[in-house]
Amino acid sequence: MYFAAKGTEIFGGRGWIVLLRGLIAVALGVLGLLERRRVNLTNVVLLFGIYAIVHGILSITAAIGGRGQRGCTLLGIEGVIGLWAGGMTLRTSHPAPMAFVLWLWAIATGILRIAEAIRLRKEIPGDVWLALSGVATVLLGLMLFSRRIVGGVIGPAVLIAIPAVIWGIFEILLGWELRAVPRSHSTG
Repeated sequence: MYFAAKGTEIFGGRGWIVLLRGLIAVALGVLGLLERRRVNLTNVVLLFGIYAIVHGILSITAAIGGRGQRGCTLLGIEGVIGLWAGGMTLRTSHPAPMAFVLWLWAIATGILRIAEAIRLRKEIPGDVWLALSGVATVLLGLMLFSRRIVGGVIGPAVLIAIPAVIWGIFEILLGWELRAVPRSHSTG
């Protein structure tokens, strides 16, 4: 199968980063589902803060490794947003601002993932998984935004855990498909 060199160089040899991001998201989601009765909104959002920092570091690592390649700027922005959201989440102790930061992260990251998928749609394998990951993340943001409407029907752990598992699975599938993309010698 042929893939245009420009788009694949950002992921060449780095599919493991996407796979790791997905595995961490699934682990966060499963933890949230298993502990849903004992976990309150503050704890769930603090777990998210740790996830966002790790996700941000991994995204920036991939962007730096593929610097100058198509899609690397969006991936870098996604990483910076993750670091910002994780840092802000861990700095505050009130659930409302933490949930607001999570909401902003979800909407921004989801939109960036969808944009990355559109931009790289003919250049990477698994672009559909990247797009679906973005859609799932935006849906998390919309669910958080409508939390007041949903009320107590969905607990905070489930509200974050189910989308985390879904977008994690999409990222695992994307990472699995990207494993076949060779590392470019020009990007290190």
